[in-house]
Amino acid sequence: MTSTTMPSQDLQRERVVRRFALTDAIFHALSRAAAILVLILLSGVALSLVIGAWPALSAFGLSFFVTESWNPVTEKFGALAPIYGTLVTSAIAIVLAVPIGIGIAVFLTELCPRPLRRPIAIAIELLAGIPSIIYGIWGLFVFAPFVQTVVQPAVIDAFANIPVLSDLFAGPPYGIGVLTSSLILTIMVLPFITSITKDVFDTVPSVLKESAYGIGCTTWEVIRRIVIPYTRVGIMGGVMLGLGRALGETMAVTFVIGNAHRISSSLFAPGTTISATIANEFTEADGALYTSSLIALGLILFIITFIILAAARIMLMRIESKAGA
Repeated sequence: MTSTTMPSQDLQRERVVRRFALTDAIFHALSRAAAILVLILLSGVALSLVIGAWPALSAFGLSFFVTESWNPVTEKFGALAPIYGTLVTSAIAIVLAVPIGIGIAVFLTELCPRPLRRPIAIAIELLAGIPSIIYGIWGLFVFAPFVQTVVQPAVIDAFANIPVLSDLFAGPPYGIGVLTSSLILTIMVLPFITSITKDVFDTVPSVLKESAYGIGCTTWEVIRRIVIPYTRVGIMGGVMLGLGRALGETMAVTFVIGNAHRISSSLFAPGTTISATIANEFTEADGALYTSSLIALGLILFIITFIILAAARIMLMRIESKAGA
């Protein structure tokens, strides 16, 4: 009885091992295929952008990147104004959203009463689900008039006699402009930064914070010396996610930035971004050079995003290496 049972058990065990090996090989092949597919899609997008942008790049050369003029009638195109608007609005949005987002995350994890934590967290996450066109409509009909009648006149009067700031906040109060679109972007990227920062704050072991409180540290010291150093990689990931959203945002910015192809020293002046220019003019592009110039703008946005994300990844690797050392 025992001699016949043992071979059957060995055979069954061998079948199980073979089945596990087969499923593992299939999973490995599918995972590799998915990774290769991502690289193929990324390469295909880049190649199609290069091919579509080549007529404009060959016609204008490097002047395309440093020329401000954008005239479809004379077919003279330059990408400097959209590049400037994209970088400035995204930078202002991140500068404003990062400290606010981290502050909200600190409040939710350390200071907020427990009954209010979940409702506030859900409300913040719901902000991320609002379509961008809703932000644009709200910004055009509600926020821009408020900025025009309340914010801009007060700021212009406050900095009128200060040399640098008077130029930075100069001009008539249009309501729409670079600063207004930056503030809209701040509201849009805030939920991403806040949610991710809150989640990584929750991963900090309680024993670390309790030990710090036990030796007399204040809440500020615990956040500064324990929580933020422990979660800085995750915080940087949230910031990069928000920056990616700000760089590529289209409809909300199109509603409130003014869509003017010029560079002004004042943040109150109308401007444009790469995404807004493509959204406004692609359906009206009737010439090959005009269409190619818009595709070239898309290629520039692709390169800018790639460079920023690559630089962020390198910075994260350095942070991790220093932490390990």
